[in-house]
Formats: sequence, C-alpha cells, structure tokens
Amino acid sequence: EAFAGINNCQVASDPADAAHGVEYLITMRPESRHVEEVLFGEGGAVSRLPANALAIEMSTGDPAATIRIAEKLEETGHRMIDAPVGRTPADAAAGNLLVLVGGEEDAVADARPVLSCRGSEVVHVGPPGSGIKLKIVNNYMSMVGMVMTAETLMFARKLGLDRDTVVHVLQNTTAGRGQINVNFPSKVLAGDVSADFPLRLGLKDISLALDLAKSVGAPLSLGGVSREMFSLARSWGRSEQDCTAMLLLLEDIARCDSVDTPQG
Repeated sequence: EAFAGINNCQVASDPADAAHGVEYLITMRPESRHVEEVLFGEGGAVSRLPANALAIEMSTGDPAATIRIAEKLEETGHRMIDAPVGRTPADAAAGNLLVLVGGEEDAVADARPVLSCRGSEVVHVGPPGSGIKLKIVNNYMSMVGMVMTAETLMFARKLGLDRDTVVHVLQNTTAGRGQINVNFPSKVLAGDVSADFPLRLGLKDISLALDLAKSVGAPLSLGGVSREMFSLARSWGRSEQDCTAMLLLLEDIARCDSVDTPQG
C-alpha cells in the first residue's frame, strides 16, 4: 500500500504478477527459503518471468542456497547475480548503499545501471556466490566486533573508569580505529611481518589484561580465546614476527594455500 501512490509503480498481486514482462527481478527476503518460495513456490515469479530475464538476489542468505537458486534459474532459462548490500538504513534511503556482487561479467554489466540506483558503490567481487560470501565475512567481522567493543567497555566499567573518557581515548587509538585500517595494510598485507610489535609481546599484554580482568570479576571471553591464539605463535615459529602475523598463524592452522607468504 505504501507504494501505491508512487508514479509509475505497479503493485502486484503475487510474485508471478510482479515478474510478468520484466527484464530485472529483485529479491530481498529475510532468508534463502523465502527467496526460493517467491521464485519457485505457488504463484512464484519464475512462472511468468520472461526468458533470459536477470534475477538480482539481494538478500543476506545462505551461500550454498544462493548458488542452488542460481542453478535452478539457469535451468529455467533465466540469469541471476547475488548482490547483497551493506551500510546503514540512512544510506539505503539515500541510495548510498555498498553493493557486493557475485556473477558473470556480462550479467553484472547488465545489472550495473539498476544496482547504481540503490548503491553509490558497486563492487564486482567475483563469480556467482562471491557477493554473498563477502557479505557474510563482513557481517562476521561486524558481529564479533560488537562483542569485542562491548567486552572492552564492560572491562573499563568494572575498573571504575569514566565511560566518556574511555570512549574518547579508544576512538583515537590504533585499537579503536581498527587493525584492518591501520596496521594490517602496511604490515602483513604488504608482505612485511618484521616486528613493530612482536606476537610474544602481544601475549604478554593480553595476559596482563586477563589477569586484571580476573581481579575485578570481568569475564573476557574473546580475550581468553585470543590468548590461546597468541600462545600458539611460539610453536608455529612466529613469536618474533609482528602481531599482524596473527593472520599467517591462523592461515597456517587453517591450512590455507598461499601464493605469497610474507617472511619476517
């Protein structure tokens, strides 16, 4: 009903009606199963979607399901790209979203004018499924960052520190500004793990923090896991490398294939 009064906007009775005669079909639903229902269920969009039409799947869903949906659409003679979005509700209202796209080059090029109406930055991440994979990676960093920030502020409060002062200081430190913005680009991501601050000293510092937290009854779950990771640096031969070499340590543990492995 909210769209009924918009000029040139047609309100459909069901997904099939919405898909009739269109070149582009955008889906953005809470979960992948809802997308499948909209496309392939009773009154589904595919039943009236013209051949070779391009489906633009913008939901934050399961990557395996997203690829499966793309394969099913290919079987019915249609194309699909995954194009989840990032940034804030205010950015969405202003058309300034970040759009992360997975798909074939020609399909992405075809969709770019449509995507540019919703986003100020459209990034072609890679082949089908790449867009949603990167969105989930970003959301992982975001949600873990929520816990880390909350733990940090709780720790400071348990120590009796002034909240406004803590926030002001942390907003202006390397820790608060984020390693992905400050240290990682100039160190490990540039192939340099010579120690500006070695992992063994990182272990010392996080151990001091956990000991202090224990003394005031501040549970630091992420800190405990992080100390375990720092503790592994010695056995993996990385304790004298820069703290950003934590990336290489985790890639060692995960057995990631690496073409260029920085040496310290």
